[in-house]
Amino acid sequence: MKIGIVSNLYPPISRGGAEQIAHRVAHELHVLGHDVFVVSTQREWSLVPHITESNVERIYRYRPYNLYHPLDDHRYAFPVRIAWHLIDMYGGHAARALGTVLDEERPDVVITHNLKGFGMQAVSAIRDRRIRHIHTLHDVQLAIPSGLLIYGQERNWLNASFAQRWYESSMKRIVGSPDVVVSPSKFLADFYASRGFFPESRRVVLPNPAPNIQAPQRSSRCSGPVRILFAGQLEEHKGIKFLLETLNRGAMPFELHVAGEGTLTSYVEEWARRDARVIYHGFCSLGNLVKLFSISDAVVVPSLCYENSPTVIYESFQAGVPVVAANIGGVGELVRDKQNGYLFAPGDGGALLAALRRLTSDEDKFWSRSSEIRASALDHSLAAYVAKLEELMRP
Repeated sequence: MKIGIVSNLYPPISRGGAEQIAHRVAHELHVLGHDVFVVSTQREWSLVPHITESNVERIYRYRPYNLYHPLDDHRYAFPVRIAWHLIDMYGGHAARALGTVLDEERPDVVITHNLKGFGMQAVSAIRDRRIRHIHTLHDVQLAIPSGLLIYGQERNWLNASFAQRWYESSMKRIVGSPDVVVSPSKFLADFYASRGFFPESRRVVLPNPAPNIQAPQRSSRCSGPVRILFAGQLEEHKGIKFLLETLNRGAMPFELHVAGEGTLTSYVEEWARRDARVIYHGFCSLGNLVKLFSISDAVVVPSLCYENSPTVIYESFQAGVPVVAANIGGVGELVRDKQNGYLFAPGDGGALLAALRRLTSDEDKFWSRSSEIRASALDHSLAAYVAKLEELMRP
């Protein structure tokens, strides 16, 4: 079967977990004998998609005709971002660009991931050619332009505004009803169903595939304070500031390792310079992340935004490491309280500290149960995910 994968970003051009999932799925489909090509974006100007890499998959890239590349959105003021979203929604360049590739490749099925930044009219290029279409959800961006729904701000003035309602109704019409819509979490599936998206689509909840981590078996714990790891985007909505400020207020001894980059990189670097309890590692490859997993008592996911199915949780479980996480969005579908980690109320510093104190009393228990925690990731293997995807690709 010839399969096209469309994603606004694709490694090595990357920001979050969505493009990593697209990448792993593309490679697994190739291993199974499918002919796979990818269409994505690049920062350099090129209005016509062209093959930039050809390893196991052919990768077409182009620069969408818009005000800036999606990776640069944080550099622009709110009015510019509004204009960007309008062009992204209604600009015809994405449909023409993707259509050129589809006419050349003639795939049997197209799997789309995040399309904001690629150009939403790309959906019409698939629909007009009557190609089977599977769309994979990753966040709330089809309903909320920023892709962020912050806990406690669900009904703030912006989310309750006429502009928000107009955006949501417009996106319903643009996206329509792909043949199949895959949601990694029940939370996200219900979120879109409650807003009337994809009325004629077959909707399937299929948790994301866990990465293939070759992590060593965890030995006995080294003495010292509780060691926790934050790995992800250094952004306020991911809870890094909340985490640092909460730990600083608490009286418990700790050692916090931070891995990642983002707009708060300088903030974290400065904090680590003046606080010996915080060690900042910068961006870490998966191999280096595995080394940090091996010394950590837990991974902490203190998100203030509604999460879908965070990749770092799968990675942590595969390494046999428990997770202390804000119970928000789809997180509670992965983390089982007291079994493979602890859940706490989002944005509640006292609840976070209480969860970490429980962790300190259970450190040895979790280290001895690392094989059980690792086993909890087996249900989310890449092979099982792609096998289900193959079923969905058939008409």
